[in-house]
Amino acid sequence: MSSAKTTYFAYSDALQHPGDFDAAAQRFFAADANINIVHPFNEIAGADAYCEHFLEPLQAAFEGLHRRQYVAMTGEFEGATWVSATGYYVGHFARDWIGIRATDKLTYLRFGEFFRVEDGKAVESYIFLDIPELMISCGQWPLSYVPGDEYGHTGLIQGPASQDGIMRGKMDADAGQKSYQIVTDMLSGLATENEAWRPYWHENMMWYGPGAWGSFIGIDHFRSFQVPFESQFEGWSGGTANNGMTRHFTRYGEGDYTCSGGWPSLTGVNVKPFMGFGPTNERVFFRVCDWWRREGDLLVENWVFVDVPHALLQFGFDVLPAGK
Repeated sequence: MSSAKTTYFAYSDALQHPGDFDAAAQRFFAADANINIVHPFNEIAGADAYCEHFLEPLQAAFEGLHRRQYVAMTGEFEGATWVSATGYYVGHFARDWIGIRATDKLTYLRFGEFFRVEDGKAVESYIFLDIPELMISCGQWPLSYVPGDEYGHTGLIQGPASQDGIMRGKMDADAGQKSYQIVTDMLSGLATENEAWRPYWHENMMWYGPGAWGSFIGIDHFRSFQVPFESQFEGWSGGTANNGMTRHFTRYGEGDYTCSGGWPSLTGVNVKPFMGFGPTNERVFFRVCDWWRREGDLLVENWVFVDVPHALLQFGFDVLPAGK
């Protein structure tokens, strides 16, 4: 794993300041890498296409673009080595991007990224962007509702309160295993009538959700969103379930942190209205990823991404009709 850390941090350090991002990406990604990015990008094949279709347009739209991460961690899952990170791209939004009109202001775009590394190259990746959070901050969210009383706070999301999320060196393996097990056990308790997930959380936990849903402080405020959300989908199940439809492409712990992601990760049949749409009585799939931080035996912070635009496509609505 040390070589994967070295490879990754060489890439991420190059993106901490404006510069030649293409060159850094070409060094980091394998020529034939399988790269998956949230809607409207979806699947991109290889480093060249990644630069052409994603990275170069992003730099052209956001002057002074650079990348600021507050969690970066490495681990193994099913015999493969993975690196993940989350934070923000930051730049001056000077030109339109994927149908979002430029604001001519300093702008933040939240990212969550996962890379499977082999022989010093990223050969598979999953890149989440909180496009709804960006659109809301720019005043261009197209739905009739805006996150409010029934949703959480939408705005700039903080990094870990402990300020220890960038794990460059070797970490305690036992601590990472403990983090992994707590999260894995907690996930198995989701969507249960007795809320079996609750004992794994601190009462004053922070849940940093996708912009379209918002963030919450405290376990009861989080419950006020999570339980109704689960009820909108019959047979709701996630990436740890052996349902033959969803899975985690990775899940591992390092230090006091755990991460996971699925493409898709959650599924259920929509039986109640969801974000103003439905019910469709059809199965919906959600691309989801998370980072968790624990203190002792309890989870205290959780950074969450959901590809909400991809989910809404399954209801026949495209939040980005102009496409990319």
